[in-house]
Amino acid sequence: MKLFRILLSAALLLVTGAFASAQEQKSPEQQEKEMYAMIEKEVEKYTNILDLDMAQEFYIDSILTHDYFAMRAEMQEKSQARVANSDVYVAIQDKWTEKIYQAFYRVLDEEQWAKYLKNGAARDKKARDKREAKRSSK
Repeated sequence: MKLFRILLSAALLLVTGAFASAQEQKSPEQQEKEMYAMIEKEVEKYTNILDLDMAQEFYIDSILTHDYFAMRAEMQEKSQARVANSDVYVAIQDKWTEKIYQAFYRVLDEEQWAKYLKNGAARDKKARDKREAKRSSK
């Protein structure tokens, strides 16, 4: 469970604004290659933890590929616009992480969903909801 949290944190860190700034020094091809490698590791992790079948593995890979690249593009857009407010990057991360959460719900069966929640997704969802409530109350 601790490994799952570390891997999830590492994956999310890769797509934050700080990562986008650091990546500007790498070629777009290298950035893309690293992103695909990170997604492949995430899919492998979920396959092992949740015992995914081949179809589920395909869907999880598709979901992560689409959403991580979309999140990265949105963060790069903000970074290029020189947005310095870290709350903006956290809101973008929360938006795409929530989309992944909702998509996984449609792909996983009940037992897998329970494992997914136990391995940190429920805690992360609660934290996202708390941050969203705080943003909405402003």
